[in-house]
Amino acid sequence: MAHDMTLGAARHRPTSRAIASPGTRHAVAKGTCKLVALNRVIAFATDATFTAKLAIVLSCLLLAACADSSVQRRHADLLSLDTHVDIPSAYMREPRFDVGTPTALRVDLGKMQRGGLNAAFFVIFVEQGPLTDAGYAAAVVAAERKYRGIELMLTRHPERIRLATTAQQVRDLHANGLLAAMIGIENGYSLGHDLKRLDAAYTRGARYLGLVHVGNNDLCTSSLPNADLGEAAIAATGATEFGRAAIERANRLGMMVDISHASDACVRDVLQLSRAPIIASHSAARALVDHPRNLSDEWLKAIASKGGVIQVVAYKEFLKVDPARKSAEKQLESEVAQSVSATAFDSEAHNQLPLYIAGMQRIQSRFPLATLSDYVEHIAYVARVAGIDHVGIASDFDGGGGVTGWMDASETGNVTQALRQRGFSEVDIAKIWGGNLLRVWDAVENVAEH
Repeated sequence: MAHDMTLGAARHRPTSRAIASPGTRHAVAKGTCKLVALNRVIAFATDATFTAKLAIVLSCLLLAACADSSVQRRHADLLSLDTHVDIPSAYMREPRFDVGTPTALRVDLGKMQRGGLNAAFFVIFVEQGPLTDAGYAAAVVAAERKYRGIELMLTRHPERIRLATTAQQVRDLHANGLLAAMIGIENGYSLGHDLKRLDAAYTRGARYLGLVHVGNNDLCTSSLPNADLGEAAIAATGATEFGRAAIERANRLGMMVDISHASDACVRDVLQLSRAPIIASHSAARALVDHPRNLSDEWLKAIASKGGVIQVVAYKEFLKVDPARKSAEKQLESEVAQSVSATAFDSEAHNQLPLYIAGMQRIQSRFPLATLSDYVEHIAYVARVAGIDHVGIASDFDGGGGVTGWMDASETGNVTQALRQRGFSEVDIAKIWGGNLLRVWDAVENVAEH
C-alpha cells in the first residue's frame, strides 16, 4: 500500500547532495570544458597580447561558470514544493508513463532531480459528469486508477521518492535526500457522494480536497459552468449540504480544503465554514487577468486573513489573455482527432503524434506562451495583496501548465532565479517555494480532531 511508503519505512537514505548535485555538476563541467579548450589555445599562443586577451576571456568564463554553479547550489538548498501535478489515467501502467524513466511528461523523477523540484502533490483529478448513481460510480473508478498509479510509482522507486502524509515528513524526506510525493484531490465528485470515501482517501494519503472543477458538482458550484451539463451561468449559491459536511470532515481529518476552481459564492462559504486555514492549490490573480478561475483581491485578502495560502499557477490562460492562441489550439486538436478518426481530441493518446507536435511548434512561434516574467508578476501581486506569508507555487504540469522558461520540472531552478531578479529575498523565496504551504499544513493538522 502507498500509505506505508513514508520516511518511516526508509532503509537507504542518500544525502540531499545526491539529488541536488546533478545541475551543479553540469554547470561546473560545462565551464571546465571551456577552460580546458582555452588553455590548449593559450599553450600554442606566442603573441603576448593575444595571450593576455585570452586570459581575460578565460577569467570571464571562469566567473560565469562559478556564478552558474552558485545559482544551482542556492536553489538546491531550498525545499521546493509544487502543489499541483496532474497524472494520466495510465500512470505507471504503460512504459511511456513510468516516471522512473525518461518520459514525455513534464514531471518525472529525472526531471525533478535535475531541476531541483523536491516535493509535489500528485493529483487525483476526475472530469465532472452527471450527478447520478452511474456518474458517481464512474468517477470513483476513474479516481481509483490514479491512486493505483501513484502507489505503483512509490512501490517501484522507493530509493528515489516516498509518500509524505505530514508536513514534517516532507521536511524529513528533503533532509535525507529523497523526493516527496503527496496526494491531492481535484474535484470532490470522485467521492461518489459518499463521505466515507473522504476518510478512505485520507487513509491512502490524500491531504487536500479540491472541492470542484469545471461544472457544478454535489459539493459546491464552479467558477466555470459546464455547458455540456446544461449550466448556463455561474450560480449564486455556494456550498451544498454535502459540501458543508465534507468541509467539516476534512477539518476533523486534518485535510486541507482547496478552493481553486470554486465559484465566488463557494469561496465565501468555505471561508465561513472551515475552522482551519484553507488553500487555493493552483490559482492566479484576477486583477491581472480577468478570468473567473482567478481570485479577486477580496478573496486573496480573505484567504490570508484566515492564515491560508494561494499557490500561484503557471497555466497559460490564467497568466496571459490570448484568444488567438486558444482558437488555434482548438483547431489543431480538431484536425489531429480527425486524422486518426477519433470523435474528440484525447491529450493522453494524441499529444505525442507528429501532426500535433509540429502544429504546436507553429502555434508557439506565432502566439508565444506566457513567460516566466509574466508568472512571477502574479506571484509578486499576490504577495503584495495577501502578504508574503500567503503565496506559493503550483505548476499544473501535465494538466496544461508550462510557461516559457518553466516548461517542465527540469527547469525549476529558473523560477528561483526569476524570483531573485524580481527582488525577493532568500528568506521570502524559501517561503514561496514551500515554507508557507508547509506552515498551513501544520496548522490544519493542529486543528484536526483524531
